[in-house]
Amino acid sequence: MKFLFGQANPAVLTMAMLRMLSSLIELTAAVVMLLVNDVKKAVVVNSVLAMVGPIIFIITMTIGIYQIAGQLSYAKLILIFMGVVFIIAGIYK
Repeated sequence: MKFLFGQANPAVLTMAMLRMLSSLIELTAAVVMLLVNDVKKAVVVNSVLAMVGPIIFIITMTIGIYQIAGQLSYAKLILIFMGVVFIIAGIYK
């Protein structure tokens, strides 16, 4: 992997790979929706995606925040955490 990405930060590489995994899951779900060709089944597939997206988001944000936690003040970390909570609340409300 280092040959392909040079001196990529391992945390950034992990975050990018998680996003690639997420996009692969989304693309697979779209193909499944087209193959089943039924609205009810497509809604079920879409509801599964509603759970996968936030999980990938939380994991990716956790990796990023963990890497920069030493560079940020506690106030900024609390603001970032509150922002993540608001995003997740907005998704589920």
